[in-house]
Order: sequence, then structure tokens, then C-alpha cells
Amino acid sequence: MALRTAGSVLVVFLWSVAVVLGQDGWSVTYTPQSICTLKGSTVELTCSYTYPRGTVTSTFWFTKNDAEGNPVSLSDDPDYKARVTYHKDNKNDCTLRITDLRESDAATYKFRFITDQTGGRFTGNPGVTLSVTDLQVQVTPYSVVSAWKTLTCATCVLTGDPTYIWYKNGQIVTDNTSPYSVYPDAADSYSCALKANEDLHSPAVCVQDQSCNRVTYIDKSICALKGSSVDISCTYSSYHPIKTTFWFRSDKSAPEDLTRDPEYAGRALDSLPSTLRITDLRESDSAEYKFRFNSQISGWGYSFPGTTLSVTDLQVKVTPAAEGQKTLTCSTTCTLTDNPTYIWYKNGQRLDESTSQQYSVNNSYSDSYSCAVKGHEDLQAPAVCVRGESCMNVTYTHQSICALKGSTVDISCFYTHPSWHNVTEVSWFNKWESGVTKDLSQDSEYTSRVKYHRQTDKDSTLKITDLRERDSTEYKFRFKTVNAEWGYTFSGTTLSVTGLQVEVTPATVTEGQRVTLACRTICTLTDNPNPSYIWYKKGQRLTNQNNSLIINPVSSEDAGRYSCAVEGFEDLPSPEETLTVKCEDFYCILY
Repeated sequence: MALRTAGSVLVVFLWSVAVVLGQDGWSVTYTPQSICTLKGSTVELTCSYTYPRGTVTSTFWFTKNDAEGNPVSLSDDPDYKARVTYHKDNKNDCTLRITDLRESDAATYKFRFITDQTGGRFTGNPGVTLSVTDLQVQVTPYSVVSAWKTLTCATCVLTGDPTYIWYKNGQIVTDNTSPYSVYPDAADSYSCALKANEDLHSPAVCVQDQSCNRVTYIDKSICALKGSSVDISCTYSSYHPIKTTFWFRSDKSAPEDLTRDPEYAGRALDSLPSTLRITDLRESDSAEYKFRFNSQISGWGYSFPGTTLSVTDLQVKVTPAAEGQKTLTCSTTCTLTDNPTYIWYKNGQRLDESTSQQYSVNNSYSDSYSCAVKGHEDLQAPAVCVRGESCMNVTYTHQSICALKGSTVDISCFYTHPSWHNVTEVSWFNKWESGVTKDLSQDSEYTSRVKYHRQTDKDSTLKITDLRERDSTEYKFRFKTVNAEWGYTFSGTTLSVTGLQVEVTPATVTEGQRVTLACRTICTLTDNPNPSYIWYKKGQRLTNQNNSLIINPVSSEDAGRYSCAVEGFEDLPSPEETLTVKCEDFYCILY
């Protein structure tokens, strides 16, 4: 058998010797015995096996045993399960594919199969040794009398005749083999990659001076929870004085400072020049992010890979286990970056005895379960019934809502309960102390502004009119039955109420310059994340419908009072902001 590659797979053979170990017709054949491949790539480990009689009932790969000494299938290992697949082309093939390789994946992998015969279990030893490495550029003098330098793209010793790609200051300069000779310049940095694996390039290095042009990202990829915050960081240097810096998404048609992007309004900020912080993460934020700097001579940031962000929510998956038991897995679409601790909830109440990604429970018709990550307890997975569909459960339509000050908002949920539990009371609340809540319909601050309504006997909607900024808080639904109640500890829906604000940049401009007026909110409107805007000058409507009103060049005639509104909410405009235009010897202010 041969090792095969799929997609962006880089595989290096250290030994190409087939290993066949077995007895009495039992055997596993691995080809090769050792593999070295790039961090972040995909690899396939292949083998074939034989057995004298019977039928194979189970096959799997493993690297370690559990506490009782039993091999743990990689498909059940939380470190691997989202990244491994088993497949075969023929009856006795055994192929393991691992994606998004990490340095921690370096291990010896073994294949095990079980038949329906007494004692029919066999593990193929010694297995396949996998090494995982990064690319690194090594710099050495060309000769003792020459200023030229020799660059080597260092990794495992590759077989065949691989093609290397070399980058100078983040731009591709040549397809070549390693080593590569250059005449150094203090401003230049170099990096390398393998053809067809350009996304797995080495860090850039200075050839002559440590202040060359380069950007190094702290993480190539990050997986973060929907609704949480993330810091995307890099280090950088420039040989020439830097004029401007900003972060941008690589999938945009042109680099745009994310802090000025309406889609990230109130959520993206430069906590440091080299760190982008994004709050209230959404699945649509999943993208590649890059850092750009501009100097008087050149810029950096277009072609080199940045940091890829994947945003995931939590889901509880239920699988059968032993008789009368289920195994619950707190599942994500990508592996969370910080190796988190998990928290489990039963019927909305926290369980303190389990902190792992999996949790075993006994079947119960009335119980629901959910999970969260420690430090992000407000971002729980939707609760699921372990058995049946009528357990105790509340599911909110939104975990968070952003709405305009003065508008109306609907906060909704669905709830279930066992059929033999009769509901005796339902209510919404936003204040609770020691288990005591106050029904919003009885709260003097809300009583004239809230209504409860429903479409079925399993849903409830809280409507709040004439929203105020102090309404920004978390709202929860509670129901009681004869036998139980729900609503205290589980997260509800967090409401953020925002007004509109006109931001003028720069605050004062001279005739002939460019000025930008932006209509800002503290959060992105839930019901209309990309709204059309209406602009007013001295109360008169303008034709512009974008988030930003750009005047270039500005003249004294443009001076005046400006305000904005969201289309459909013209009765909720922003306060007016005065644009001042400086003339040669005086200020031109029109009212």
C-alpha cells in the first residue's frame, strides 16, 4: 500500500519500508513506517490487514489507552473527533485522514480490528510514527568574502523534487528550489512555502537588519465562540517610518479598516496597534484577517496569509451508550483554541461534577441538558431532551438583540414540558435576587410598555415599546408547573438599546480636504444588520443612503448641521452634529 495525499496535503517519507507484523494469518501492513508533514495540513495514514476467519465487526485507529488499558478510538477522542475520518477503498483497507494538523498530533498511530470470533482482536504494531513541523527560513553567508546570503526553507528532508515559493516583503518573487541566494538589503524580509501549500508559509525573517519590513501573526487560525470576543494579534517592523496601520478582511474587494466598517460598528477596535479585538462574534465574522502598514516608501499586507477566524456555537449531541444511558457531547464546528473547561446543566441548573466535553446520563423523559464553556457561561448551547421531545426546556430565539432607542422590540422563546406537567404560571423578568423575580407586567417601570403574547401553547413573546437605553439588560422567561419550574439560572436574551450618533472625521477641516460623516450605533441592529440610512442637512433630506457621507473636496457651502436616521425609522433621527469648515482667515459656519 502507498501513502496517498488529498487536497492540500504535504507528506514526507522518512522510510518507505512496509511493516508487516502478525501471526497465524493475523496481520496489519503499514506503508510507510514514518511520516513527516506540515502543521496545518492534512495527512492520510494507510494500511491493510488480514485475518484467518470470521467477520470484522469493528475497526479503528488509536494513539493511547484509557484508564482500564483499552484503546481509545480517535473518533471518540475530543482532541481528534472533529478532525479525523476513517475510510477505505477495498474490503481490507484501513485509512485514517487527519485534518488541520497540530504539533500535538505527533505520535505513533496504530490500527486495531475486532472480529466475531472468540479472541478475535488484533492491533498492528509498531504502527506509524507521525511528525508535525513548521517551515523555517535559515540564513547563512554565501561565502566568507561575499555579501550574498543563502536562504534555506528548512523542514523534514523531502523526497521527490518539491518546488518552493519564495516571498520578498510579502510578495512572491520566485518559484525555486531550496536553497535560494539573495543580495541582502536592510529593508527586505523573506519567507518560503511549498507549492500547493502556500497557506502554510514560514514566518518572515530579516536577512540583514532586524528592522526589515515584516508582519508575523501570533496565530494562523483561531476558533472562538459565537457571542464571545477575540483578540487577533501580530508583531511587525518596518525599515521606514510608518504612516498608517489597520486591520482588514482579505475577502473584501479592497482593504478597508475594520473599525470603519458598518458591519463591525461598535464591535471592532484596535486595542493595540498590532491587536484587533472583535466583540459579540457572529458566524459571518468567520474569515481571514490581515494587518496592513503603510510607510512613506512601501506598504505591507495584501498577499501574505493572515489569521483565519472560525466562529462556532455550541450544540449538545446525544449518542447511545450503555443500557439505559446516553453520552452527551458539547460539540463545536471547530476545535476551540484555548482548550477550554466545559460546564453541564440539567433542567437549567448547573452540574458541578463534570468539566469534560462529554457527559454520561441516565435516560429520563423529563430532563433536558445543555453545556457551556467556563468563562463563557452566558453562551450556553440550546438545551436538548435526552429522551423524547417533551422534557423541561426553554429555547430563546436570540441570545442577544440590538434595537434602536425609541423603537419596539419582540423577545421570544419556545418552551416544552412533559405532558403530565400542567403549566400554572408564565412570566418574563429581568431582575432577580436569591431566586425572587419580578414579573415585568407588574413592574411600574415597564407595565405601560410591555405585553405578553403567544401563537401556540409552547411559545411566548415579550413586546417592549418606546425603548430606552436603561432597558439594556438580560431578559428571561419563567414557567411553573405543578411539579417543577424553570427560568432562574439559564441565560436568556440580552437586549442592547442604541441611539444614533453622527461622527465627523476630522472634527475640523479646511476647504479642499476630504471629510467623512458616519452614522454610528453602539451595536449592529439585529433586525436590519445592513440598513439603508437617511441623511439630513439643516433638516432637509439628502440623497445619500450609505452609513457614511463623504464630502471630497469640502467647501464652505458644506458647513452646517447634519443628522442621520435608519430607513423605516425616520422618526428616530440622531442628534444634529455641526460640520465646521475652516477658510483661510476665518471659520465658515452655516446655520
